[in-house]
Amino acid sequence: MRRHLTIIMEQDSDGIFIVECPSFKGCRSYGETIEEAMDNIREAVEAYLGETPFTGDVTFIGVRDLEVNVA
Repeated sequence: MRRHLTIIMEQDSDGIFIVECPSFKGCRSYGETIEEAMDNIREAVEAYLGETPFTGDVTFIGVRDLEVNVA
């Protein structure tokens, strides 16, 4: 069975790509390139699924912006 999962990607000030699969709590990884980050998150997701059965009980809803004041 194949599932499509949402991946959130960010880039830090050092240029490292940080990736997260919000469907699985704590499932994060990183890489020096987008391709490396995606390979690493795939490995993390597969490891997660190897230990925890996929129940589909978490549904990714979306991403929102939040504006805050910074001193």
